[in-house]
Amino acid sequence: MTVGNMPFLVVGILFLMGVLAILREKNLIKIAIGISIIESAVNMLLITLGYRLSGDIPVYFLSGDVDVMVMPTPQALTLTAIVIALATSALMLSVIMLIYKHYGTLNVDELRRLRG
Repeated sequence: MTVGNMPFLVVGILFLMGVLAILREKNLIKIAIGISIIESAVNMLLITLGYRLSGDIPVYFLSGDVDVMVMPTPQALTLTAIVIALATSALMLSVIMLIYKHYGTLNVDELRRLRG
């Protein structure tokens, strides 16, 4: 494996960690943390896709002697994804607080048992 592929390996490991947290954990807070880890992995993937080795920023393109530029579109998508991740994390934690206030537990198995 080359050094250039290492960020993709880190993205894959983070994504798998998040999926395992969602599938194996029974606590709603830990599930929310797993979803946040997946969101971070997606952001890291977008940044990794836009990176070019020894690339310059697109603002310097006007000077004329730039061979390779980094792609600005994945950076803009990442900023949008960070805002969306913030909103979804706030919503998840708010719903988890209401669930705990109403049922007195964060265990998924106990919440399923209460469904009736």
